[in-house]
Amino acid sequence: MTSPGQTAYTRIREAIVEGRYRPGQRLIEQRIAEEIDLSRTPVREALRRLEAEGLIVSEPNRGAAVRSVSVDELTDLYELRARLEAYATELAAQRIDADCLSELDLAITAFGDALDANFPSELERVRAIDDANHRIHRAIHLGAGHQRLAGQLERTTDVPLVFQAFRQYDATQTLRSHSFHQLIRDLIVAGDGQRAGALMYEHVLQGRDVLLAHLEAAGTDDVDSVFDIPDNN
Repeated sequence: MTSPGQTAYTRIREAIVEGRYRPGQRLIEQRIAEEIDLSRTPVREALRRLEAEGLIVSEPNRGAAVRSVSVDELTDLYELRARLEAYATELAAQRIDADCLSELDLAITAFGDALDANFPSELERVRAIDDANHRIHRAIHLGAGHQRLAGQLERTTDVPLVFQAFRQYDATQTLRSHSFHQLIRDLIVAGDGQRAGALMYEHVLQGRDVLLAHLEAAGTDDVDSVFDIPDNN
């Protein structure tokens, strides 16, 4: 049975990732507790976990709020993540075991299935794609056999921005992402870490480019605007 603390964590994290709790928004314990029908104690525990993950910040005299990022921070985050992901991919080409490779193959299949499936809403489609994408990258991180690097990648990946990037991908961009996954997988299996890492670097920066293109088209440098996409769920 799921504990109240885990339930609160899952519900709040999902709301942050999907943009229902927007960057800069205050997270008031009592209000959230009422929304998810729990006491304040598990909500408080969940907020501490989310702060440790970097998804929220505690501000003097304001309490907890969803973390915002600037354009420069967005660019720096993606550049750092791309370099770390490339290194993890190079290591995976040398170290990946059968279990991690099996999970990688299953996750790539799930990503492809999500592209072809008919979902009741756009939000559910993005959820499925984002979940499969997370599984793909996580399998590569584990396949690299470098626990500290995997931890760094968990902290470096801005999960809400990744989700919002997938929301903005058109069909061609999403299919391109799927192709990258397949090519990277084949190069890992072939033991060609250099080429696999280079492809992973380019693949990660695809998300950055989509987000920056949105800001340019909107004529703004307000990164929070990427969370303004209307939802038809």
